[in-house]
Amino acid sequence: QLQLVESGGGLVQPGGSLRLSCAASGFHLDYYAIGWFRQAPGKEREGISCISSSGSTTHYADSVKGRFSISRDDAKDTVYLQMNSLKPEDTAGYFCAAEDGHPDRCNFAFTSYDYLGQGTQVTVSS
Repeated sequence: QLQLVESGGGLVQPGGSLRLSCAASGFHLDYYAIGWFRQAPGKEREGISCISSSGSTTHYADSVKGRFSISRDDAKDTVYLQMNSLKPEDTAGYFCAAEDGHPDRCNFAFTSYDYLGQGTQVTVSS
């Protein structure tokens, strides 16, 4: 069964850090761009970061630029999202998605993604 499994979420104080992981199960991530999305209750889904399958291209939403960093380790079939300087407004369900596309491109067009994880909750609160 082809799956993406997120982990690393939790409760953190404002200003703290978390590292989310997105691990592939049943397939290899080598040929897939990975996007991270989040959605808070009552809010629209937001694409926050993505990385191309080659790793050459990354994008960040303005809301997380300079605070979040995406990376990939294809040997482990895992993509990471390092989140620093977390704010209460970062509170949301975070999930990753995989797209079989151009090796040097990634995007925040959710409907272009082929696989979707179940998500992990991030709560930023004192």
